[in-house]
Amino acid sequence: MRRTIVMVFFMFQCFSFDVKGFGLSYNFYEKSCPQVEDIVRNGLQPIFLTDPTSAPALLRLMFHDCQVQGCDASILVDPGNGNEATEMASSKNLGIRKREIVSMVKSMVEAQCPQQVSCADILILAAREAVAVTGGPRIKVPLGRRDSSHAPSHRLPDALLPPATAGVSEMLNIFTNKGMNLEESVAVLGAHTLGITHCSNLQNRLYSRNNDELRGMEPGFAAFLRLTCQKGPLTSNLSFVLNDPTPFSFDNEYYVNAMRGRGVLKIDAEMVSNPKTAHVMKHFSMNEADFFRAFYSAFVKLSRYGVLTGKQGVIRKNCNQLS
Repeated sequence: MRRTIVMVFFMFQCFSFDVKGFGLSYNFYEKSCPQVEDIVRNGLQPIFLTDPTSAPALLRLMFHDCQVQGCDASILVDPGNGNEATEMASSKNLGIRKREIVSMVKSMVEAQCPQQVSCADILILAAREAVAVTGGPRIKVPLGRRDSSHAPSHRLPDALLPPATAGVSEMLNIFTNKGMNLEESVAVLGAHTLGITHCSNLQNRLYSRNNDELRGMEPGFAAFLRLTCQKGPLTSNLSFVLNDPTPFSFDNEYYVNAMRGRGVLKIDAEMVSNPKTAHVMKHFSMNEADFFRAFYSAFVKLSRYGVLTGKQGVIRKNCNQLS
């Protein structure tokens, strides 16, 4: 028993050192803004109650921010006068919503802790709350990120965000490069358990001449998708399908659905049949607790990817403005 306790303590110490090595810590605002997590949580509660779509939107917002040039809140920046189009002009950011929520919460934080807390940290905390309020694990995240002082061109997300046609190898490579193991890489895609998929992202899969695109899909589900998402270049960006039967609950239904041949995206279906990922998909479909555990660690790893710390970057007063 003593040996087990010592080992757990050692692992925690190693993990804590690793986080601090990135300039982040779990008590970063202990003196400068100790109430920041309560401010964020209390600010979001009424929004989550009145608008259930806000939780999936905030989680997706965080994922799209962190995957471009790191978790630096660059996705929140609006284009300035004469500036090149920012990240939001990318076609890969179709459907990104609720950026104004982060700005609203930031103003609440500024009222109590002026120029102390970054928009990047608030976005991470908002995504963490989105997971928890929808039934997922409450994730403890290290803080101390700073905001980018410049906004990348829309060409960067065009190049770095995975397309809807991405397969298993491409997705695993993306998340392996962010320090995730196989289980965590499959778990982080479980974020698809919340929200919707736009029909424009399904055109290639549903109407490709390649018969392999629908291999393994339950025939009735394929017919439903084609009925909902009509073929053609004029497919409305407002047309969508639910990612799984419980789009506002963070659970393991994404994996249950995929195992039944009802995966919406190409990656959802391929992970069921790919030898590398099939056993993890099956396990998560039967064990929600293990999915939550793996998602917890994957979320933390993604949240500290490419962060600006120390004297890097800035602390923006307004999240949507560079100055």
